[in-house]
This record gives sequence, structure tokens and C-alpha cells, in this order.
Amino acid sequence: MHIPDGFLDARTALAGGALAAAGLGLALRGARRTLPDRRVPLVGVAAAFIFAAQMLNFPVAGGTSGHLIGATLAAVLVGPTAAVVVMSSVLILQALLFADGGLTALGANIFNMAVVAPLVGYAAYRGVSRLWGGDLRARLTGAAFGAWCSTVAASVACAGQLGASGTVAWDVVFPAMTGIHMVIGVGEALITTLVVAAVAGARPELLDDRTTGAGRVGDRTMVGYGALVALGLAVFVAPFASTWPDGLEMVAERLGFAERASESPAASSPLADYAVAGIASPAASTAVAGASGTVVAFVLAYGLARLLVPRGARGPIPRAGGAHGSAPRPV
Repeated sequence: MHIPDGFLDARTALAGGALAAAGLGLALRGARRTLPDRRVPLVGVAAAFIFAAQMLNFPVAGGTSGHLIGATLAAVLVGPTAAVVVMSSVLILQALLFADGGLTALGANIFNMAVVAPLVGYAAYRGVSRLWGGDLRARLTGAAFGAWCSTVAASVACAGQLGASGTVAWDVVFPAMTGIHMVIGVGEALITTLVVAAVAGARPELLDDRTTGAGRVGDRTMVGYGALVALGLAVFVAPFASTWPDGLEMVAERLGFAERASESPAASSPLADYAVAGIASPAASTAVAGASGTVVAFVLAYGLARLLVPRGARGPIPRAGGAHGSAPRPV
């Protein structure tokens, strides 16, 4: 769903940039107040995993593919404000180094996938979790519903931008974008639920936003495993991802505005299109580019979170009673 250069007019691109800047600014301020020091490494791991996972296009139907956005997953793991930081870091990296999404459309892409998607997804996740009692089954159901909602909401925002730019009529692009992304959202929901279930099995306290997390040793172990999984996806799975066009690309081809896309200035990057110039093997080229991007995504998000949350900052004071009425864990 990365909008390339050429799809949006200047007015819509500037409006998207302004909204993205406002959303990111508020998120940075919120993360500074609410993100505990012990979850800062998890911000880096979330960015690395989402970057790698977004390389894994999966076939949907009719020659179309989809990929994980990851906004709801990030919001469940690190909270909605930190999720905006995670997603923004990934999208900026993709645009600048991999020519994935246009530079003029970067603000619009951040607004759609880093502001709208995590906030809508987290609201749906919290609503379903609380409505159904807050146990693990409710949280998994909420994560699935939130992930699906986030995908559809981002597609609606993207359709609105295309319609406002005059690229294609709103009443034509809205059903096309939402229709295909309702299907892609099922894959998003499935992947998100599986990852949240795995985290719940290994570190259930990470899903309780009323605690600050476990001890340092456990945190390092979780960060290490998460980083290895992200690198494994980028190196061993991404080279075999589906090459079918994604939802936006398919809609653009079907509705006749694909030719409006222009080459991004970042196309001259040595990592453009997730390939490394000079490596003859496509699989090896993708693996090296993916591994490089995964490491940079971790460093970028971790560094930004560390600047926001100095060492020793504890974040919000836990309320009395942990998850499901139990006492909060010591910190």
C-alpha cells in the first residue's frame, strides 16, 4: 500500500505530510511520557520484525498479493504511541534506502500506515479485549479484529488521497481499494494473531500495558530471539515471497492510473527494490538487502526510542492490580 511518486497532487501530498507530522509529533510526546525504559529494546525489535515481515508478500487472489502492515502488532506490543514511532521509522527507511513508496508521498504513507493504522487497530483491539473479558482468547480475538480493521482503514485513507488528487474518482477507487484490502486484511489478522499468541506463550507480561515488563535478563533474551527471527525472515524467507502486484498496484493497473507512477529519487540507492547492486543471484541480493534493512530498522527505532526515554525512566506508574486482577510484577 506504499503510494509511489506521481499518484498524488502537490496539495494532497502536502496535506498528508502535515497530518503525518502532527500525528508523529503527538506520538513522540506520548511515548516520552508512557514508554518504560525496559521496553525501549522491544521498539527496535518490533521495527526490525515489521520491516522484514513487510518483504513477505503472500498471494491473495486474482494475481494480487498482500503483505503485513504490522501496525496493530506494534501497538499491541509497545503501545499505540510507540507503534507510530515504529511504523514511521520503517516507512522512512523504506522510502529513503529501498525506493519503496515515493518521497513526495512519504507523508501520506506515514499518515495511512503509521498513524491511522495503529490507532484504529489498537482501538479495535482494546474494545474487543475489554468487551470479552480481557483474557488471552479475548486479546487474540481483539488483535485479529484490530489488524483487519487497521488494514481496511489505511486503504480507505489511501483511497481518499487518490480521490482528492483527482487521480481516480472516489466512488470508483473506494470500493476497489477497500474490497481487495478486506481480503488482504484476513492475512494481516492471521499473522498478527499468530505472533501475539507466540509472545503470550513466551512473555505474557508484554501484553499487559499496566506493567513495565520483566527483568533485564528476560528482556535481553526476548530481544535476541526477536532479532534472530526478523533476520531469519529477511534472509531465508523474503527471497521467495510472491512477486504478484500488491493491492494498490493491482487497483492502479485495473483502474488505469498505474502509468502515473514516477521513479523515486531513491531509485539510485544501492538497495533500491530490495536488491544489492553487484550481486548476481536474485535470492542472495534480496537476502543481503533484507538483512541490511532489518539491522538499520532496529538501530533507527531503538535509537529514537532511547532518545525519547532516558535510561532508568520507568514510564507510567502501574495501577493497583496487574492483568486479570493479579498483583503487578516487581520492576
